[in-house]
Amino acid sequence: QVQLVESGGGLVQAGGSLRLSCAASGRTFSRYAMGWFRQAPGKEREFVAAISWSGGSTYYADSVKGRFTISRDNAKNTVYLQMNSLKPEDTAVYYCAASIGHYSRESGEYDYWGQGTQVTVSS
Repeated sequence: QVQLVESGGGLVQAGGSLRLSCAASGRTFSRYAMGWFRQAPGKEREFVAAISWSGGSTYYADSVKGRFTISRDNAKNTVYLQMNSLKPEDTAVYYCAASIGHYSRESGEYDYWGQGTQVTVSS
């Protein structure tokens, strides 16, 4: 069992930056691939970024590539999402998720989810 708690969301102006964190419970964090997803009001949940269990491989949605960076610190049981050059269309609730399998853009591949953190980007 893995419990995930996101933090770091908030209100920021367009062009600004935020760093999201996702703290995981349990001693097996390093076995899980991790992902970030987001859901805007009235829209389906969408993939943002994913990282392999070792941190050696990453994968991004085209909409955030070059602006967002996913990373992890297995010693701290934490995964991060550095978000730069934020746009109003990045406004959403951001969720982290853990997968015992390979890192993926498919939400169905993830076994555990956090409660989410709100990110609001004003124009």
